[in-house]
Order: sequence, then C-alpha cells, then structure tokens
Amino acid sequence: MPKYQCKELKATRLGFGEALVELGHENPNVVVLGGDVTGSVRTDLFMKAFPDRFISVGVSEQDMMGTAAGLALVGKIPFASTYGEFATGRPFDQIRQSIAYSELPVKICASHCGITVGPDGATHQSLEDIALMRILPHMTVASPCDYHQAKKMVKASVQWNHPIYIRFFRDNTPVFTDPNGAFEFGKADVLINGTEVTVIACGLQVWEAILAEEVLAAEKISCRVINMHTIKPLDKEAIVKAANETGAIVTAEDHQIHGGLGGAVAEVLAQTIPTPQEFVAVNDTFGESGKGDELMKKYGIAKDDIVKAVHKVLKRKRKL
Repeated sequence: MPKYQCKELKATRLGFGEALVELGHENPNVVVLGGDVTGSVRTDLFMKAFPDRFISVGVSEQDMMGTAAGLALVGKIPFASTYGEFATGRPFDQIRQSIAYSELPVKICASHCGITVGPDGATHQSLEDIALMRILPHMTVASPCDYHQAKKMVKASVQWNHPIYIRFFRDNTPVFTDPNGAFEFGKADVLINGTEVTVIACGLQVWEAILAEEVLAAEKISCRVINMHTIKPLDKEAIVKAANETGAIVTAEDHQIHGGLGGAVAEVLAQTIPTPQEFVAVNDTFGESGKGDELMKKYGIAKDDIVKAVHKVLKRKRKL
C-alpha cells in the first residue's frame, strides 16, 4: 500500500485563488493586484467576488510592486500576482527597494513557475525565481507541494508580517496532503521516515520524491522524504537531523541548479555537518515548449532522476 495516494488532480494556482476569496470574506483589508493574466493565475475569483478591492495594472509589473508597497504602508494587505517570470525578473528593482528594503508585508504570489509551464516555452518558464527572491534580505520564499498546502500557505501569509514570495504551478497536479493538517512557515514536513538517505524536495518535486521512495523501498533502500515548503527561512534543524541520521542528502526542485533549494541546503550542510549531496534540478539551461511531464523527464527532475541521484549519493556515502 503506497504511503501517500493521489486523491485528485488540482492546480496549486486554484488553491491560491480560492484562498484569496476566503480571505476576502474574513478581512476587509485584503486587496489583490493583477497583471494581464488574471484568469490564468486565478485572481479572477477574487475580482468577481470583490471588484472594488481588485486593482488591474495590466502588463506593468513594476507599477504593480510599487502600488502594492504603497497599499501596505496604509494598512492594506496586498497580494500581487502574475506569472513567476514577470513577478520576479521584471520588477526586481521595485521589489528590492520598495518592498524588501522597507520590510513591507506584501504577498507576491506567482503562478506558472518552473518547467511545467510547457507550451509557453522558455520565456515563460520561471527557473530563476527562488534564487532571485531568496537573496533579498527580509524576504520569505515558499513553494507549496499541492492544492491543499497552497490554500493553507496563502491563508497563513496574512499573519506573516514580512515580505513573502510564493510560487505556484500551471498544471493540475496530485493532491495528497491532509487538508486539515498543520502548516507553519519555516517548519518542514517529514512525510516519510527513512534511515539510509534523505530526499529534500519542494513544490512539484515532493510528489516525485514520494514516487521515488516507492521505487527505492522495493529495492530495500530506506529513504526519508522531507517537504521543504519554505526555502527561506529554511528549517535548518530538519536538515541537520536528516544529515546526522541518514548520512546522505538529495535535493529536488523545479528550478535552476544554482541558487535554489539545493544551494540553500548545501549552505547549511557546509556550515554544520558536511554530508554527501546530489542535486536534482534543471542543469544550467533554459527550457523549451512541450508537455509538462515530458519536460520534467527531459530536463532531469522527475521520479527516475531522483532514484538515480539516490543511488549516486549512496555510493559516495559508502566510500566515506
């Protein structure tokens, strides 16, 4: 019997949109800013429910971030949303100067992140966003693993008094977490216990890690799976504990190999308990158009790639 089962397929961006509507009913200070992709990122749900609290800035992402900062200064709770590539790359200066520097609690919620944007191609595949956001002081960076966690993360962000960047995905993906389970920023979820190796994943790669663990279990390899939904602040305690107890780490993410979750984990290991680590990530290249699952396989971030990385890191561990 699998330890986790796919209950249905739903997009994390839908969880974001539905959570916004719930928050809108709960708190009159919640406002939403959208670009020219309102339906795609599912802020259309909030726009229909609260048209007087929705601001469309069109294809002007720099203005979106500046406006969000101004709204935060007067006590509003602004959620600014567009595609990941345009939420981080284009307005980086405004995010740095007006939001992060001033430590304003703006919620930057980006959809269509990672390689699985698929047909939209390389220009829309945000593979650098985690790196860009996590280098900014005061900025929280998070990536939910499924629809339920996306809803909980968005609702929790209202009480998170820091700038925050949350990334969502375009495709419908497996829903497997408990909708009533606890959630806390900066506190990783140990989904599966194991003693020989640990896979630390975020976003869509959490499900791939679960699938990989099933393969490894059949091979009599005991694998721990950790959902590191918050990349910053990172749960250093969970990382050090896993390194101490399993002695080998694999990180998995839908992001460039440089500057993302893998790099963040490596920094912790280097400073605390140097441990063999393998990286499952897009290897310093741009993507291309195609179906999401096909692109994950081509660019080496699917289940089988995690299994291969586990075998590789275990060989290194045994040589120590």
